[in-house]
Amino acid sequence: MKIAVIYNRESQKVINLFGVSNREKYGLAAIQRIVTALKKGGHQVVALEGDKDLIDNLEEFMPRALKGERPGMAFNLSYGIQGQARYTHVPGILEMVGVPYVGSGPLAHSLALDKVVAKMIFVQNGLPTPKFAVLKEPGFSMPDLDFPIIVKPKNEAVSFGIRIVNCEEELRDAAQAIFDEFGQHVLAESYIEGREINVGILGNGAQVEAFRPAELVFPETGPQIYTMEDKKQTSGRKIEVICPAPIDAATEKKAIDIAKGAFEALGCYDCARVDIRMDAEGNLYILEVNSLPSLGEHGSYVAAADAMGMNFPRLVNRLVEVAASRYFGTPHPPQLTKRIKDPAEGVFAYLTERRDQIEKRVESWTEVSSRSDDAVGIRVAADRLDETLADIGLRQVREFTDHRDVWTWEGSRGIQGGTVLITHLDVPVNTNLGVERFRRDPEWLYGEGIGTSRAPLVQLEYALRAIKHVRKLSKSRIGVICYTDEGRDCEESAEVITRACAGASRALILNPGNTGDCVVHARRGQRRYRLVAEGKSMRLGESSRHPEVMRVLYKKLEAATALTNRKDRIGVSAVDIKTEAFPRRLPHRVQAVLQVSYPTLGDADKTERKMKDLFKGCGVKWSLLRLSDRPPMVSDQLNTALFNDVKMTADTWDIPLSTDSSLWPSAAGLVASPTPVLCGMGPVARGLHTSQESVSRISLVQRSLLLAQFLLSAAESS
Repeated sequence: MKIAVIYNRESQKVINLFGVSNREKYGLAAIQRIVTALKKGGHQVVALEGDKDLIDNLEEFMPRALKGERPGMAFNLSYGIQGQARYTHVPGILEMVGVPYVGSGPLAHSLALDKVVAKMIFVQNGLPTPKFAVLKEPGFSMPDLDFPIIVKPKNEAVSFGIRIVNCEEELRDAAQAIFDEFGQHVLAESYIEGREINVGILGNGAQVEAFRPAELVFPETGPQIYTMEDKKQTSGRKIEVICPAPIDAATEKKAIDIAKGAFEALGCYDCARVDIRMDAEGNLYILEVNSLPSLGEHGSYVAAADAMGMNFPRLVNRLVEVAASRYFGTPHPPQLTKRIKDPAEGVFAYLTERRDQIEKRVESWTEVSSRSDDAVGIRVAADRLDETLADIGLRQVREFTDHRDVWTWEGSRGIQGGTVLITHLDVPVNTNLGVERFRRDPEWLYGEGIGTSRAPLVQLEYALRAIKHVRKLSKSRIGVICYTDEGRDCEESAEVITRACAGASRALILNPGNTGDCVVHARRGQRRYRLVAEGKSMRLGESSRHPEVMRVLYKKLEAATALTNRKDRIGVSAVDIKTEAFPRRLPHRVQAVLQVSYPTLGDADKTERKMKDLFKGCGVKWSLLRLSDRPPMVSDQLNTALFNDVKMTADTWDIPLSTDSSLWPSAAGLVASPTPVLCGMGPVARGLHTSQESVSRISLVQRSLLLAQFLLSAAESS
C-alpha cells in the first residue's frame, strides 16, 4: 500500500502566518524510524509536510484510485502549523480530498484538545476526573478548589504551560503567564497527589484493545508531573517508564476500563493514550486523552506496546492494519498476488499494483526520440519494442513486417480470428519545436509524444503482461501492428495494415482517447494535395497582359475553400504556401498544400473533381497532385457492436466510457470491412502535437485495465 507519513516540522508554507503557532514537532530521526518501519511492512512510503502543498503532493504520490482498488493511506503525525485545534487541520484536509488516514478524526481531536470540554464529557459519561474550574481572564474570582492546584492552558498539549501552585499568589502568577503566552483560558484542577498511569489504546469499536498500563516514575526531587522540560530532556532528571505498572489486577482492570470509556466518549479512532492519576487510596482520575499519542522512542505508548510483545515495526504496521480495518472492513488487507484464482481479479491486481511502474515506463519511453523524420531514432524504438514483446511472448510475423515502416507480432495462436492492436512508434511533431521533457502534475503526465505514442505503447505492454500474468496469453489470439509513418500519412504502411487485419475478428486502434473519456467510432478521411501555379516572371508595377500569379492564386484558393460544407461534412483548406521568384521580381511559381476532410470516398472524389475544375485558365499553368489519402472510418453496425462489447467491459469495472466522432483520420480507416474496428482506445490525452501534450494519469491505468480485461474476455470466449 502507498502510505504518506504526514508531519509538521520545518515548513511554514501557508498563505499567512498569524495566530498561535505550533510548538510540537517530531524529530527527523523519529519520522525516519516510522518510515523505515512501514517499509519493512512492505509499503511504499513517502514523508510529507502537512502544509498548503499537501494536496498536490498527495495527488502526485497516490493518484485517484479505480473502483475496487485499495487507495493509498496517510499516516498522520501532524500537530498542525498554527491556529486553533491544530491537530484537526490535516485530518480535515484528508477527509475533504478522500484520503484514508491513521488516527482520530477532526471531531475527536478537537474534543481532546479542549481540556474543559473533554472533562465535561467525562463527567457526563460517569468517568472520574479531578474537580476543575475555568479561569477566563485576569482578576478572576478564586475557584472552589483546594490547594495544591494544577494549571494549564485550556487548548494545549504536551505539558505546555503546566504548573503546580500552592497558594493564591502562585495561582494568579501562573494563570497570568498562560494568558500572556498562550492567549487562552486557563484550566485549573485539583492536583491529585499520587502516581501517574498511562494506558495505550489500539483499535476501534468491538476490536478496541488496551495495552497494559505503564507507570511514569518521577525522581523524588522536582514536581511529580511530566513537564515540558522532561519531555525535551532538558530538565536534568530522568523519568522512568515501567510497564506493566506495578499495580494489582483489579486496579489494572479498572484503569483499562476507564481508558476505554474515555476513548469511546471522545469518539477517537485507531489509537490514543489516556493519562490517569491514582491517589493514595487507589482512586483513579482521568487527566486527559492524547488523541495523537507520541510514537517517539522513549514514549510510554511505544514502551507499553513493546511490553505487549509488539516491537516498533510491528506497532507501526499494526496501526495501518487497524485503520485499514476501519475503512475497508478487514484487519489484514488482502494481498493481490498470483494466488488470486479469478483471472479478471488477477489482471486488476497486476495492473493496480504496478501503477508506479507504468508511469515510470511512460517516462522512459518519452526519453526515446523517434520523430517521424528520424529514421535512426525510429529504428532504436522499434528494437526496444521488439525486445519488450519478445519478452512477453510474442513473435514477429515476417509477412507483415518490413523492418522500416511497419512491424507485426502475434501470439502463439496467431492473428487469424483474433484481436489486432494497432499503434505507432513515430512522433509527428513540428521539427521547429524543442523536445518536451517528461514531467508530472497531480492529474496529467507531460512529455513529447506522450499521448500520441508513448502512453499507448505502455498501455499495450502492460495489458499484455497482465494477460500473461494470469496465464491466458497462450490461449489468446492476439496480434500487434506498429507502424512508423503516422507523420507521413501512412503512405508506406497502409497496404500492410489492411492485409494484416483482413482475417482478424476485430481491430483496436490505440490512438489517444478524446476528452470526456470517449473512444472514437467514426473518423473523416483526409486527402492532401500539392497545387502548383506557374506564370510569367514580372517586375513590381510592370504593365502586362499577364496576371500576377499570387493574385490569381488567392482568388482560386478562396473559391476552393468555399467548397467547405459543414452539412455535408466537407472541409477544404490551404495549409502551406511557398513561392519562387527571381531577384527583384514578383513570384512566378507558387506551391500550396491543400487539405480536404471528407466522410466517404465518393465525397472525396466529387470534391477533387470540383477543385480540378476550379484550377484552370486565367493565364496561369495549374497542376493539382494528390499527395496522400487517408480513408475514413465509417460507423456501421459491426463497429457499433464492437463498441457495445467494450462498453460492457468498461461498465463491469466502472471505467467511464462514451463514444465520439473525429475530424482527423487514423489507421482505423485502413481496416477494411467486415473486420470491426474501434479507435481512440488509448489513454485520454490533450494538447496533441504541441509542447503541452499530456495524458491523464487515471485514464492511463483505466484504459490499460479496460484493454486487458477486454482481451481476457475475448480469450475466454474463443
